[in-house]
Amino acid sequence: MNPVSIKYLFSLAMLFLSLNLSAQSTVSGTIKDEKGMALSGVSVYLDNTLDGASTDSAGKFSFKTTEKGAQTLVATAVGYANAGLPLNINGDVSGISLTLKNTARSLEEVTITAGAFEASNDKDKTVLKPLDIVTTAGSQADVVRAIETLPGTQKQGTQNGLFVRGGDASEASFVIDGMVVQNAFFSGPPGVATRSRFNAFQFKGVSFSSGGYSARYGQALSSVLELSSLDLPEKSTINLGLNMAGVYASGSKLWKNSGGDVTAFYNNLQPFYGVVKTNFDYYDVPKGYGGSARYAWQPNKMGIVKLMANISHFSSGIAVPNPGEPGSTVRYGLQNDTYTGQASYKQTLHNKWILYAAGAYSYNLDDSRFDSIAGSLKEQRAQGRLEAKYLATTRLNILVGSDYQHFEVDNQYGSSQRSINEQLLSGYLEGEWTPVYWIALKPGVRYEQSALLAQSSIAPRFSLALKAGRHGQVSLATGVFYQNPGNLYLYAVAPFNQQYEFQKAIHYIANYQWQHEERTFRIEGYYKDYQNLIREQWKTAPYDPNTYRSLQQSIADGTVHINNSGYGYATGAELFWRDKKSIKNADYWISYSYIDTRRLYNNYPTQATPEFISTHNLNVVGKYWIDKITTQINMTYSYASGRPYYDPGQTDFLSDRTPDYHNLSFTINHLRSIGKWFTVIYAGVDNITNQKNIFGYRYNADGSKRYPMVPALYRSYFVGINMSLSKFNKDEL
Repeated sequence: MNPVSIKYLFSLAMLFLSLNLSAQSTVSGTIKDEKGMALSGVSVYLDNTLDGASTDSAGKFSFKTTEKGAQTLVATAVGYANAGLPLNINGDVSGISLTLKNTARSLEEVTITAGAFEASNDKDKTVLKPLDIVTTAGSQADVVRAIETLPGTQKQGTQNGLFVRGGDASEASFVIDGMVVQNAFFSGPPGVATRSRFNAFQFKGVSFSSGGYSARYGQALSSVLELSSLDLPEKSTINLGLNMAGVYASGSKLWKNSGGDVTAFYNNLQPFYGVVKTNFDYYDVPKGYGGSARYAWQPNKMGIVKLMANISHFSSGIAVPNPGEPGSTVRYGLQNDTYTGQASYKQTLHNKWILYAAGAYSYNLDDSRFDSIAGSLKEQRAQGRLEAKYLATTRLNILVGSDYQHFEVDNQYGSSQRSINEQLLSGYLEGEWTPVYWIALKPGVRYEQSALLAQSSIAPRFSLALKAGRHGQVSLATGVFYQNPGNLYLYAVAPFNQQYEFQKAIHYIANYQWQHEERTFRIEGYYKDYQNLIREQWKTAPYDPNTYRSLQQSIADGTVHINNSGYGYATGAELFWRDKKSIKNADYWISYSYIDTRRLYNNYPTQATPEFISTHNLNVVGKYWIDKITTQINMTYSYASGRPYYDPGQTDFLSDRTPDYHNLSFTINHLRSIGKWFTVIYAGVDNITNQKNIFGYRYNADGSKRYPMVPALYRSYFVGINMSLSKFNKDEL
């Protein structure tokens, strides 16, 4: 699937959905101490939501929320006991007055942050919210591309996936409301990266863990990207969008205690290709259509039921470099159909128990043609999760749960056919305990069993945090993480009786984080020990860099032996600084990552730094709102040092490096009203300087010529307009 087609169609859809954010209620009031003196800098928020604000010098606060019905307002401040107030939100709520009692303690309670990007005070708040994602220049409103501006990640231009702390694409898991996403990226041809399937405005929170994640999840050696879907829609409204890639429409309806929305789109990149030059020949212009439906129901004030469904169809034809014969091209045609459905139910009982149940099913079919050879890839996944959380005290809770996954893969290429049928059963137990305000502990353990591998594992996890000053803290985390081998190797289990073990990684993480007045600074160091990695041991065969190769014949004739003798490590240091306070109407963040990693796995002949690794990565993101012209301007600069690539003429494996990566992007969003329609007109340029970024090289058979691996586009432009019957508040930006 053409990345440009998907990228820009959904960019519009996401920016367009941002118009819904106006349908919010305002919650405002004043916080004082026991002597009646105004308290500034108090954190005020709705419990278990992302909505809140800090009080000003007069002790006043005001924030927008989409929540409805019974809620709890929480206020926390250094040196004062937390205060709570029940609210019933059916419109604006003003005149709130809360008094905080002074305590002997001088510091806020600590929260665990090692490996996770979360704000203090409220563990459900995250560093990046939906509007952060769609207004980050260069992200094209793609959740994953926005996450790539955070430390620990690697820039990609020719591969799909989230590459975190030395891990490849398979080592990061994507989760929506506890359900694993089987096809997180749109289907595409070899060597062409596509965008993720996630619509930022379908989610109220995006939590990124770059290591040491919760025992709730497994089957990911490096990272989990967890997304929490919206509850009830904000209001009944209609949205329309038009851009260089297609058209989009959505509508939402809100009833008393339920609501839902539907979306539909049509995408055709013919207009886009009229002004943008591509690096590959699209002989069949990418086009597609699809839609989604979502429904939420609150049977009572402490429970919610959610239903979601998505369907899409895309087609394209492109001439791309042949991964098996560098220097030649191949015509690759693709028809993709995807269907997903998900249901969940969450209920709080007597303020002591939180019960959660969820189920999901996904189906993906790729019908492709590789020149004259037909192929197909069919993937299905059914899964369920059941868990209970016991709130023993305000300082102690215990989580117990289980999840089950059954997935099937059927892959046919010409006369060759491969398949996978796997069942994974897991159970987990995890606690969070804050015995005193300055220390927090989070022990956990996860059990997993694989039917295909006939293997089981027990993975302990542990995190803790210690307060360090008024606004700082130190966090530590460690844990064991297991994952199945990749599909290339699982295809061989049944027909060739291959015996594998779980691949394994042990994480060690330490960080310091400081937060005060909308400023965040964190520094984090880590060490990751890879064990039991899959390794191919060949009798006589040169290294083959083609990631789309097949091992069936080589396993059958005994020329390769595959086992779990691989190993490796990844270690590094990361910095993050975000400031929304120093410059009025401005927001910026800076992230830097250093990594040292080597591994011996797959078909590597010796231990080496993988070809998807850049030792140094830097991102500078800036956003500025101009009141007089109701316009926001955004810029992002990204840098990555050169990546290893395979040169058959070099005796030192993967010792050469590509040129450094540079990318400067700019977007502008202008807000105005046209009659009753609130309108956003937007435009953007990705890679302003038209940098010819290279992600590797491939050599011909005799090694005499090399060919650069480049993205589908160097520089691109995009323009669109979105209209909504809902207004927008610039304070959301």
